[in-house]
Amino acid sequence: MTLRECLSYGRETLASSNIEYPSLESELLLRQTLIISRVQLYLDFDLELSHEQGETFWGLVKRRLEGEPTAYISGHREFYGLDFYINPSVLIPRPETELLVEKTINLAKGCILPVIADIGTGCGAIAISLALKLPRAKIYATDISASALEVARANCLKHGLTSRVSLLQGNMLEPLPRPVDFIVSNLPYVKEEEISDDNFEPVLALNGGGDGLEPIRRLCHQVGGKLRPGGYLLLEIGQGQQAAVTSLLSSLFPLAEIEVTPDLSGIDRMVSAVLSPISEA
Repeated sequence: MTLRECLSYGRETLASSNIEYPSLESELLLRQTLIISRVQLYLDFDLELSHEQGETFWGLVKRRLEGEPTAYISGHREFYGLDFYINPSVLIPRPETELLVEKTINLAKGCILPVIADIGTGCGAIAISLALKLPRAKIYATDISASALEVARANCLKHGLTSRVSLLQGNMLEPLPRPVDFIVSNLPYVKEEEISDDNFEPVLALNGGGDGLEPIRRLCHQVGGKLRPGGYLLLEIGQGQQAAVTSLLSSLFPLAEIEVTPDLSGIDRMVSAVLSPISEA
């Protein structure tokens, strides 16, 4: 069977099971089988697979049909145009989180030497993306999970950022050694009752508690003393959570300037707040 035929059969098989983006997923699984780039794949469309390669490919397709995410099968995920190592210890980065990165970059460009904290860093995608786009920035990345920080450490090494991204284990803002200019976070915001038993991603990275807002609430209560006067707090939120989060921030920081930004689907996805010196007192 040729690469072209494998791609076609893989696409049809995945599509018949209602897998989203079956063409892309078939391609990723075939590339993982052969350990080749996208360019190599399309240059060698008529190459015949060996029996062993064919068995490996269909084994990967079967795993995908059983619900395992392609990112875990391949061990890779693209985010903000960068390649990241992924394993089941960390949440798979979502495209909507790029909005958080883009907003932070635009705001931080006005700072000479910005200090940024990525809270709940997971695989390190946010912290590393910011570090590469903001070469003068100092980045702290915290996570309560030691296994997640191992993945983030591997990605820092991969992207040559071990000296610029400081990985800290602990509860949200507690490990930070000093106040920062930006606190950026994509914390768990899924309601506990909505997390299925057959989910492949770590529950710790998904579980937002009863209303989905418990981790965000804890983070906001830790902000005082960890954010410099005039600093920014940027949070990714779930659908329908904007009112509760903005109300929380308004109650904690009455003078804060709060903005809600929708993602490309029109869902309110990010809340940003500028905290005044008085509001932090």
